[in-house]
Amino acid sequence: MTTRFVDMDIRQDEGFRPNAYPDPLSGGDPWTIGYGSTGPGIVQGTVWSLAQAAADQQKRRQAIEGQLDQAIAWWRQMCDERQDVLCNMAYNMGVAGLLAFHHALNAMQSGDWELAAAGMLASHWATQVPNRAKRLANQMLTGQRAAGSPPPADFAQDATKAALG
Repeated sequence: MTTRFVDMDIRQDEGFRPNAYPDPLSGGDPWTIGYGSTGPGIVQGTVWSLAQAAADQQKRRQAIEGQLDQAIAWWRQMCDERQDVLCNMAYNMGVAGLLAFHHALNAMQSGDWELAAAGMLASHWATQVPNRAKRLANQMLTGQRAAGSPPPADFAQDATKAALG
């Protein structure tokens, strides 16, 4: 089972955006909002409250956990902190993107945490989100919530409220 910090960590990593913004590569679709949400109904001009974004993020994370249960059922045998890593990665790049980490996933399944962390860091994903990748690779390596993670309060929501005024 993932930890009680998984949603907070994802929110901190994704950041909150109340107004839909275009994909940086296409300049349009897919539009993104909230905590990294894309999909039908998210178009230019869409605006979400913090509560809408948090509810959507939690719902998406729960759906991802179900998809991981179907795709790699062994992931539930890892400690909760390592499950958080896979959930966070899948939230960021999609379950299909995570499943492309064949060597790292094989290392995780066999309990070779050093090889798993190295595989995470030797990826294109790690060049795109280097701080997130380093923190999550360290969490995979140690099996402990990574240093640099937000504090165990509703930090991401409080910080977002403060930033929005």
